[in-house]
Amino acid sequence: MHIGVFMFATDYAIGIGELARALEERGFESLFVPEHTHIPTSRKTPFRGGSELPKEYLHTYDPFVALSFAAAATKKLRLGTGICLVAQRDPIVTAKCVASLDRLSGGRFVFGIGGGWNVDEMENHGARYETRFKLLRERVLAMKALWTEEEAAFRGDMVRFDPVWSYPKPAQRPHPPVILGGESRHTVRRVVEFCDGWFPRAGAGFEPAEGMSRLRQAAAEHGRDMASLSVTVFRAPADKAALAGYAEAGITRGLLALPSAGRDEVLRLLDRYTPLIS
Repeated sequence: MHIGVFMFATDYAIGIGELARALEERGFESLFVPEHTHIPTSRKTPFRGGSELPKEYLHTYDPFVALSFAAAATKKLRLGTGICLVAQRDPIVTAKCVASLDRLSGGRFVFGIGGGWNVDEMENHGARYETRFKLLRERVLAMKALWTEEEAAFRGDMVRFDPVWSYPKPAQRPHPPVILGGESRHTVRRVVEFCDGWFPRAGAGFEPAEGMSRLRQAAAEHGRDMASLSVTVFRAPADKAALAGYAEAGITRGLLALPSAGRDEVLRLLDRYTPLIS
Protein backbone atom coordinates (compact mmCIF):
# COMPACT_ATOMS: atom_id res chain seq x y z
CA MET A 1 0.00 0.00 0.00
CA HIS A 2 1.24 3.47 -0.86
CA ILE A 3 1.53 6.13 1.85
CA GLY A 4 1.02 9.78 0.99
CA VAL A 5 -0.11 12.93 2.76
CA PHE A 6 -2.64 15.67 2.32
CA MET A 7 -2.38 19.27 3.43
CA PHE A 8 -4.37 22.45 2.95
CA ALA A 9 -1.77 24.37 0.95
CA THR A 10 -2.10 27.92 2.23
CA ASP A 11 -0.34 31.26 2.08
CA TYR A 12 0.97 30.86 5.64
CA ALA A 13 2.09 27.19 5.61
CA ILE A 14 5.34 25.57 4.51
CA GLY A 15 6.03 26.29 0.85
CA ILE A 16 4.49 23.68 -1.42
CA GLY A 17 7.74 23.13 -3.34
CA GLU A 18 9.75 22.57 -0.16
CA LEU A 19 7.08 20.21 1.18
CA ALA A 20 7.02 18.21 -2.05
CA ARG A 21 10.81 17.82 -2.05
CA ALA A 22 10.77 16.75 1.60
CA LEU A 23 8.12 14.12 0.85
CA GLU A 24 10.02 12.71 -2.11
CA GLU A 25 13.30 12.62 -0.18
CA ARG A 26 11.64 10.61 2.61
CA GLY A 27 9.98 8.15 0.25
CA PHE A 28 6.33 9.22 0.45
CA GLU A 29 4.29 8.30 -2.59
CA SER A 30 1.99 11.29 -3.00
CA LEU A 31 0.80 14.75 -2.00
CA PHE A 32 -2.88 15.72 -2.16
CA VAL A 33 -4.33 19.20 -1.63
CA PRO A 34 -7.98 20.25 -1.10
CA GLU A 35 -9.85 23.04 -2.85
CA HIS A 36 -12.07 25.94 -1.81
CA THR A 37 -12.35 28.84 -4.23
CA HIS A 38 -13.68 31.10 -1.45
CA ILE A 39 -15.73 30.97 1.74
CA PRO A 40 -18.89 33.13 1.87
CA THR A 41 -18.95 35.35 4.95
CA SER A 42 -22.61 34.52 5.52
CA ARG A 43 -21.54 31.11 6.90
CA LYS A 44 -25.09 29.85 6.37
CA THR A 45 -23.76 26.32 5.82
CA PRO A 46 -22.57 24.74 9.09
CA PHE A 47 -19.11 23.18 9.06
CA ARG A 48 -19.50 19.41 9.08
CA GLY A 49 -16.58 19.09 11.45
CA GLY A 50 -18.94 20.28 14.17
CA SER A 51 -16.97 23.35 15.22
CA GLU A 52 -15.87 26.69 13.86
CA LEU A 53 -14.56 26.55 10.32
CA PRO A 54 -10.76 26.15 10.52
CA LYS A 55 -8.65 29.02 9.24
CA GLU A 56 -7.08 26.99 6.44
CA TYR A 57 -10.40 26.75 4.57
CA LEU A 58 -10.20 30.50 3.92
CA HIS A 59 -6.58 30.48 2.74
CA THR A 60 -6.22 27.62 0.24
CA TYR A 61 -4.20 28.10 -2.93
CA ASP A 62 -5.72 27.04 -6.21
CA PRO A 63 -4.91 23.31 -6.29
CA PHE A 64 -3.67 23.18 -9.87
CA VAL A 65 -1.31 26.12 -9.38
CA ALA A 66 -0.01 24.67 -6.08
CA LEU A 67 0.49 21.19 -7.53
CA SER A 68 2.34 22.67 -10.52
CA PHE A 69 4.94 24.04 -8.10
CA ALA A 70 5.08 20.65 -6.38
CA ALA A 71 5.54 18.93 -9.74
CA ALA A 72 8.37 21.27 -10.72
CA ALA A 73 10.19 20.53 -7.45
CA THR A 74 10.02 16.72 -7.75
CA LYS A 75 10.50 13.83 -10.17
CA LYS A 76 8.44 10.89 -8.86
CA LEU A 77 5.92 12.21 -6.32
CA ARG A 78 2.30 11.60 -7.27
CA LEU A 79 0.15 14.77 -7.14
CA GLY A 80 -3.54 14.78 -6.35
CA THR A 81 -6.55 16.95 -5.65
CA GLY A 82 -8.28 15.95 -2.46
CA ILE A 83 -10.83 17.04 -3.46
CA CYS A 84 -11.51 19.18 -6.52
CA LEU A 85 -15.01 20.66 -6.41
CA VAL A 86 -16.07 19.74 -9.94
CA ALA A 87 -19.62 21.10 -9.57
CA GLN A 88 -18.06 24.55 -9.06
CA ARG A 89 -15.78 24.40 -12.13
CA ASP A 90 -16.24 24.86 -15.85
CA PRO A 91 -15.54 21.41 -17.37
CA ILE A 92 -13.68 22.64 -20.45
CA VAL A 93 -11.33 24.82 -18.39
CA THR A 94 -10.86 22.09 -15.77
CA ALA A 95 -10.14 19.45 -18.41
CA LYS A 96 -7.40 21.73 -19.72
CA CYS A 97 -5.96 22.18 -16.20
CA VAL A 98 -5.92 18.43 -15.57
CA ALA A 99 -4.38 17.58 -18.93
CA SER A 100 -1.75 20.33 -18.66
CA LEU A 101 -0.67 19.33 -15.15
CA ASP A 102 -0.60 15.63 -16.01
CA ARG A 103 1.46 16.19 -19.13
CA LEU A 104 3.90 18.67 -17.57
CA SER A 105 4.41 16.40 -14.54
CA GLY A 106 5.11 13.35 -16.67
CA GLY A 107 1.84 11.58 -15.88
CA ARG A 108 1.83 11.96 -12.09
CA PHE A 109 -1.62 13.47 -11.49
CA VAL A 110 -4.53 11.84 -9.60
CA PHE A 111 -7.88 13.62 -10.02
CA GLY A 112 -9.65 13.40 -6.66
CA ILE A 113 -13.15 14.87 -6.90
CA GLY A 114 -16.25 15.40 -4.77
CA GLY A 115 -19.62 17.07 -4.61
CA GLY A 116 -18.83 19.57 -1.86
CA TRP A 117 -20.74 20.55 1.28
CA ASN A 118 -20.79 24.36 1.36
CA VAL A 119 -24.15 25.39 -0.15
CA ASP A 120 -23.36 29.12 -0.26
CA GLU A 121 -20.03 28.50 -1.98
CA MET A 122 -21.45 26.36 -4.77
CA GLU A 123 -24.40 28.71 -5.31
CA ASN A 124 -21.92 31.52 -6.01
CA HIS A 125 -20.71 29.35 -8.90
CA GLY A 126 -24.22 28.78 -10.22
CA ALA A 127 -24.48 25.21 -8.87
CA ARG A 128 -27.25 23.86 -6.66
CA TYR A 129 -26.74 21.51 -3.73
CA GLU A 130 -29.67 19.28 -4.74
CA THR A 131 -28.34 18.60 -8.24
CA ARG A 132 -24.59 18.79 -7.61
CA PHE A 133 -23.95 15.10 -8.24
CA LYS A 134 -25.88 15.05 -11.49
CA LEU A 135 -23.81 18.05 -12.58
CA LEU A 136 -20.58 16.41 -11.36
CA ARG A 137 -21.32 13.22 -13.32
CA GLU A 138 -21.97 15.08 -16.57
CA ARG A 139 -18.90 17.24 -16.14
CA VAL A 140 -16.70 14.20 -15.51
CA LEU A 141 -18.07 12.43 -18.59
CA ALA A 142 -17.59 15.60 -20.64
CA MET A 143 -13.99 15.91 -19.45
CA LYS A 144 -13.31 12.29 -20.33
CA ALA A 145 -14.49 13.05 -23.86
CA LEU A 146 -12.19 16.09 -24.03
CA TRP A 147 -9.20 14.02 -22.82
CA THR A 148 -9.73 11.05 -25.13
CA GLU A 149 -11.41 12.25 -28.34
CA GLU A 150 -9.84 14.25 -31.16
CA GLU A 151 -13.10 16.12 -31.76
CA ALA A 152 -15.08 16.01 -28.54
CA ALA A 153 -18.73 16.91 -28.08
CA PHE A 154 -21.14 16.38 -25.21
CA ARG A 155 -24.92 16.41 -24.98
CA GLY A 156 -26.24 16.15 -21.43
CA ASP A 157 -29.03 17.78 -19.49
CA MET A 158 -26.65 20.18 -17.70
CA VAL A 159 -23.49 20.15 -19.85
CA ARG A 160 -23.57 20.75 -23.60
CA PHE A 161 -21.03 21.69 -26.22
CA ASP A 162 -20.57 21.06 -29.93
CA PRO A 163 -17.43 19.37 -31.33
CA VAL A 164 -14.20 21.01 -30.16
CA TRP A 165 -10.46 20.44 -30.24
CA SER A 166 -8.89 20.35 -26.81
CA TYR A 167 -5.15 19.89 -26.34
CA PRO A 168 -2.86 18.83 -24.81
CA LYS A 169 -4.11 15.36 -24.07
CA PRO A 170 -3.03 13.94 -20.70
CA ALA A 171 0.16 11.90 -20.47
CA GLN A 172 -1.71 9.07 -18.74
CA ARG A 173 -3.93 7.04 -21.03
CA PRO A 174 -6.78 7.14 -21.39
CA HIS A 175 -6.63 9.88 -18.73
CA PRO A 176 -5.53 10.46 -15.11
CA PRO A 177 -7.43 8.32 -12.59
CA VAL A 178 -10.65 9.96 -11.39
CA ILE A 179 -11.34 9.04 -7.76
CA LEU A 180 -14.57 10.06 -6.04
CA GLY A 181 -14.82 11.13 -2.40
CA GLY A 182 -17.58 10.03 -0.03
CA GLU A 183 -18.68 7.04 2.01
CA SER A 184 -22.33 6.44 1.13
CA ARG A 185 -23.90 3.66 -0.94
CA HIS A 186 -24.64 6.31 -3.58
CA THR A 187 -20.94 7.20 -3.72
CA VAL A 188 -19.90 3.60 -4.26
CA ARG A 189 -22.44 3.23 -7.09
CA ARG A 190 -21.10 6.39 -8.73
CA VAL A 191 -17.53 5.11 -8.39
CA VAL A 192 -18.24 1.90 -10.32
CA GLU A 193 -20.37 3.74 -12.88
CA PHE A 194 -18.06 6.54 -14.06
CA CYS A 195 -14.90 6.76 -11.91
CA ASP A 196 -11.61 4.91 -11.53
CA GLY A 197 -11.38 4.80 -7.75
CA TRP A 198 -12.97 5.45 -4.39
CA PHE A 199 -11.78 8.16 -1.98
CA PRO A 200 -13.46 7.61 1.43
CA ARG A 201 -12.54 9.34 4.68
CA ALA A 202 -11.30 7.33 7.63
CA GLY A 203 -13.55 7.80 10.65
CA ALA A 204 -16.53 8.96 8.59
CA GLY A 205 -18.42 5.69 8.35
CA PHE A 206 -15.64 3.89 6.48
CA GLU A 207 -14.33 0.59 7.83
CA PRO A 208 -11.76 -1.16 5.62
CA ALA A 209 -13.13 -4.72 5.38
CA GLU A 210 -16.78 -3.66 5.16
CA GLY A 211 -16.01 -0.86 2.72
CA MET A 212 -14.04 -3.09 0.40
CA SER A 213 -16.84 -5.67 0.51
CA ARG A 214 -19.36 -3.00 -0.54
CA LEU A 215 -17.11 -1.89 -3.38
CA ARG A 216 -16.61 -5.47 -4.63
CA GLN A 217 -20.37 -6.07 -4.60
CA ALA A 218 -21.10 -2.84 -6.47
CA ALA A 219 -18.36 -3.59 -9.00
CA ALA A 220 -19.77 -7.06 -9.65
CA GLU A 221 -23.28 -5.66 -10.10
CA HIS A 222 -22.01 -3.07 -12.57
CA GLY A 223 -19.66 -5.41 -14.44
CA ARG A 224 -16.51 -3.60 -13.29
CA ASP A 225 -13.25 -5.44 -12.67
CA MET A 226 -11.96 -4.65 -9.17
CA ALA A 227 -8.46 -4.48 -10.63
CA SER A 228 -9.53 -1.32 -12.46
CA LEU A 229 -10.58 0.43 -9.23
CA SER A 230 -8.25 1.98 -6.65
CA VAL A 231 -9.11 2.92 -3.06
CA THR A 232 -7.44 5.92 -1.42
CA VAL A 233 -8.30 6.61 2.22
CA PHE A 234 -8.29 10.25 3.29
CA ARG A 235 -7.00 11.00 6.80
CA ALA A 236 -5.71 7.47 7.30
CA PRO A 237 -4.57 6.67 10.85
CA ALA A 238 -0.88 7.33 11.53
CA ASP A 239 -0.54 3.90 13.13
CA LYS A 240 1.53 1.05 11.71
CA ALA A 241 -0.84 -1.73 12.81
CA ALA A 242 -3.89 0.08 11.45
CA LEU A 243 -2.16 0.75 8.14
CA ALA A 244 -1.17 -2.92 7.92
CA GLY A 245 -4.86 -3.74 8.26
CA TYR A 246 -5.65 -1.34 5.44
CA ALA A 247 -3.07 -3.02 3.22
CA GLU A 248 -4.44 -6.46 4.07
CA ALA A 249 -7.95 -5.29 3.13
CA GLY A 250 -6.66 -4.32 -0.33
CA ILE A 251 -6.57 -0.54 0.00
CA THR A 252 -4.32 1.15 -2.55
CA ARG A 253 -3.23 4.30 -0.74
CA GLY A 254 -3.48 5.88 2.70
CA LEU A 255 -3.18 9.66 3.09
CA LEU A 256 -1.87 10.98 6.41
CA ALA A 257 -2.89 14.44 7.60
CA LEU A 258 -0.46 17.35 7.76
CA PRO A 259 -1.39 20.65 9.40
CA SER A 260 -1.28 23.95 7.53
CA ALA A 261 1.71 25.05 9.56
CA GLY A 262 5.23 26.38 9.19
CA ARG A 263 8.14 24.35 7.89
CA ASP A 264 9.61 23.34 11.25
CA GLU A 265 6.36 21.87 12.59
CA VAL A 266 5.51 20.12 9.33
CA LEU A 267 8.99 18.64 8.79
CA ARG A 268 9.10 17.34 12.37
CA LEU A 269 5.78 15.57 11.79
CA LEU A 270 7.01 14.15 8.48
CA ASP A 271 9.99 12.66 10.28
CA ARG A 272 7.58 11.02 12.73
CA TYR A 273 5.52 9.64 9.83
CA THR A 274 8.47 8.34 7.81
CA PRO A 275 8.82 5.00 9.69
CA LEU A 276 5.23 4.20 8.68
CA ILE A 277 6.25 3.90 5.03
CA SER A 278 8.34 0.75 5.33
